Amino acid sequence: MNIIIVDDDRQAAEVLKKKLTEYHEMNVVGMAHDGKEGLQLFKEAMPDLLFLDIDMPDISGIAFLERVESRPGNRCRVIMYTAHSRYMLSAFRNKAFDYLMKPINDAELRTIIRRVCLDNNEQQHIQSAASTPIAPTIIGDGISRRNDGKYIVYTNAVDFRLVDINDVGLFAYNSDLRVWELTLAGEKETIKLKRSVNSDTLLTLNDTLVRVSQKHIINISYLMEVTDNTCHFYPPFNKLQNVKVGRFFRKKLIDRFSSL
Repeated sequence: MNIIIVDDDRQAAEVLKKKLTEYHEMNVVGMAHDGKEGLQLFKEAMPDLLFLDIDMPDISGIAFLERVESRPGNRCRVIMYTAHSRYMLSAFRNKAFDYLMKPINDAELRTIIRRVCLDNNEQQHIQSAASTPIAPTIIGDGISRRNDGKYIVYTNAVDFRLVDINDVGLFAYNSDLRVWELTLAGEKETIKLKRSVNSDTLLTLNDTLVRVSQKHIINISYLMEVTDNTCHFYPPFNKLQNVKVGRFFRKKLIDRFSSL
């Protein structure tokens, strides 16, 4: 996977480059130290992954991100890379893939690299599926998979919604309504699925989905940590609370998380 680093702090850029060389999947193909140079490097290198500083002398990282996101056919994942957390919301609104704080925490960097690799594998699967036209696959009553890898989920007898697995944060069971509810990135309200959709059907959708309790199935790609038996997630799902890990599911979750 080809990477470029755009950061006006040369020492910080070199530190990041050194850390990235420890991952055999990662290949740093260039570095730039201001926005203008970075935009040119981005155009020439066409990277798979960009580590982008926010505070640069000639252009902010947010403005840089807006420019590269507007380019047709751009599939580069952008990691905002800064010492300031106040830009996090703007970064994710402009479709940043993740957010890395300076100085670099090795565990956080490792988690980001793992997420990038999982997303890359998912995209390759989607492209492979798209090249072979097939009819939608019925997963169960209420959910089917299209040939581009996305899912059609039915909310009642006639209404439905197209869902990308990378936008899924959580499935939670509403015991009062007796339905599973879906939490999606960018959506304020949960999406209620048909009553016929059960936990077994949901777990077959993708191997990133892991059951952590009788009431919760999470996308483990967004799991940051478990503290006090409670799951904490990366943005955009960092506001999810009270997702507890059941004791019968704890070992399987640890094994799954460790294998990523």
